[in-house]
Amino acid sequence: MNENLSDLPIFEGKQYHIQCGRGDLSPYVLLPGDPERVVKIAHLWDEYTEVSYHREYKSVRGMYKEVDISCISTGIGSPSAGIAVEELARIGCHTLIRVGSAGVIQDIPCGDLIINTGSVRFEGTSKEYIFPEYPACAHYEVVLSLVEACEQLGYPYHLGIGASTDSFYVGQARPGFNDFYQSNYKNFLNDLQRASIVNFEMEGSCILTLSSLYGMRAGVVCAVFANRVTGQFQLLGEEKAGRAASEAVKILHEWDEKKKEKGKKWFFPSLGK
Repeated sequence: MNENLSDLPIFEGKQYHIQCGRGDLSPYVLLPGDPERVVKIAHLWDEYTEVSYHREYKSVRGMYKEVDISCISTGIGSPSAGIAVEELARIGCHTLIRVGSAGVIQDIPCGDLIINTGSVRFEGTSKEYIFPEYPACAHYEVVLSLVEACEQLGYPYHLGIGASTDSFYVGQARPGFNDFYQSNYKNFLNDLQRASIVNFEMEGSCILTLSSLYGMRAGVVCAVFANRVTGQFQLLGEEKAGRAASEAVKILHEWDEKKKEKGKKWFFPSLGK
């Protein structure tokens, strides 16, 4: 059977968009949106080298506390993030942590970290894959590793369900140009607050959904840049998010080794003793 290159666009062993092939990246991958954030995160590691830079996908690989780790940017929004997850799955990556920024709709200060346990799928990419009732859930091991990382680092953090949208402006109940606004967004923030939704961002639910479908582990940690309750907007916590995610990878790697040693499929607290 001839390979259909239009269905599986691979050139010289590299996935078309991320320009990486098997063995190029660590199985543990951090996913910021901004290509510039990739280098900021990698500077926290012991060493790193650039692997590829094609379109919005800038990738690096390095070592963090003797653990093999990679980072690749996904651009803005779920369509490009979905492509990254697809192609990372195809080259054998198994653990993904989104490292982003978020706007909170609860009383949480800028600079704190949000660890999403799940996400409301307001974005459209994941709906191309599976019906909307399918949940976007973070893998419990990734959530627990991020909590452990923040505790060890002494970073303030909050757990909760986020909401991923396709629009930074109207889709997050911000007025569009010339105050363009639809009436169905009039009570949008209040409704989400009553439902205890913690934050807005734009990629998490797609990453979580596709990772679940493909048997990968995924989680989300975001620095709070905007507080929609107080009206604050401050670029704080970016380095904390990158370091917490990197530390979480180290912790996950240790747990994975412990599971292999004990012949267990899932991590549980007493396994680490």
